[in-house]
Amino acid sequence: MTSDFIPVANPKAQYTAHADEINEAVRQVLDSGWYVLGEQVKNFEAEFAAFHGLDHCIGVANGTEAISIALRAVGVRPGDEVITVSHSAVATAAAIEIIGARPVFADIDPITRCIDPASFEQLIWKRTKAVVPVHIYGHPADMKRIMEIAHKRDISVIEDCAQAHAAEIDGRKVGTFGDAAAFSFYPTKNLGAIGDGGAVITNSSEIAENVRADREYGWRERFISSSPGYNTRLDEIQAAILRVKLRYLEQDNARRRAIADKYDSAADGKVVCAPARTNGALHAMHLYVVECDDRASLGQALKSEGIGTGIHYPAAIHQQPAYAIRIRGYDRLPNTEALYKRILSLPMYPELTDEQVDRVCKALAKWIGH
Repeated sequence: MTSDFIPVANPKAQYTAHADEINEAVRQVLDSGWYVLGEQVKNFEAEFAAFHGLDHCIGVANGTEAISIALRAVGVRPGDEVITVSHSAVATAAAIEIIGARPVFADIDPITRCIDPASFEQLIWKRTKAVVPVHIYGHPADMKRIMEIAHKRDISVIEDCAQAHAAEIDGRKVGTFGDAAAFSFYPTKNLGAIGDGGAVITNSSEIAENVRADREYGWRERFISSSPGYNTRLDEIQAAILRVKLRYLEQDNARRRAIADKYDSAADGKVVCAPARTNGALHAMHLYVVECDDRASLGQALKSEGIGTGIHYPAAIHQQPAYAIRIRGYDRLPNTEALYKRILSLPMYPELTDEQVDRVCKALAKWIGH
C-alpha cells in the first residue's frame, strides 16, 4: 500500500484530527484513579441523552450488547420473535439470539435499503414481541410507518442506530422514535471510540432502570443481583474520548454529506447509482454505498488508482452459514438478495481532503466512461 493510498475507512485520521483533546481527556482519566463507571461515563451519558433530547442514556460495552439488553428491558424473553432485516451487520441478528429470542427477517425497501414496513407487517404473528429497524449506512428507516404498525399491534421498537449517529427524519434525530435505541461506538462509526463501546437511549425511566441493572449483574443496589444480568460497561477512557468527539459529530456529518454530494455528481445514475437520500431524511453518510452491475471491475479500477473500496456486506445474514435457511422470512427477501449483488462502498470519512475526494470522483468517472 502506497503512502497516498486512500483507504475506505480511516479511524486513525479522526484521532489525529483531535489528538490534543483526546490525549488530555485520557490523561485526566488515568490521573483520576477511577476507571469504571465514573464521572466520564456519567457525563457522557448526560451529554448524549441531551444531544437527542431524551432523558436517559446508559453506556455499555458494545453495540451488540446494547441491542440485547434493550430488548430484554422491554420484555423480550427466550422464544419470542423479533423482526429485523437480513441486510445488516451480523451483530443485529446475533444480539437477538444472545438473549434466546428468535430473529425474523423482513425484506428491505430498494430505495432506502432499510426495512420495508409492508414486509414487517406481513411477518407479525402471536410470537412477535419486538422489531429492530436498522438505519443502514446512515439512512433513516421509515420510522413513522413502523411506529404506526408497532403501536397498532402492541410491538416494542428498538432502533438500531449503529450506523446513524445524528441522522434525522424531518428534523428529529433517529433513536428518538422507538421505545429505546441502541448505538455502537466502534472506531469506524461516525461517533467512534478508540476501542469498543455502545449505549442505549430512551425516554422511559422503567426501560432505563432495567438496562442499568442488566449492564452490571442485575444490580439495583450494589453487589445485590435482583435478576440475572451481564457485565457490559462502557469504560471511563472510551467515555472521555467520546465526549471529545461528540462535540464535532454534527460538523463531521456535514463534511460527510459534502463529500457525498461530490460523489453523487460523479455517479451517472445508470452504470453507477449513488445512494438515495429521501425527502425529509438527513443521511448520516456512515458509508457511501453505490450500486453497480460490475462492481468487481469498478473495485479493481479504483484499486489501480490507489483507492480502497469495501463491500458492506459480502453476504446478507441469511446467506451466511450460521444463519442459512433456519431464520423465518429468509425465503421472502428478493430486494435484499438483489442488492447484495451490486453494492460497493467508496471511501467515506470527514478527514478526506478535497484532493482525495477529487481523485475518487475522477477515477469513478473514468471507469464509467471507459
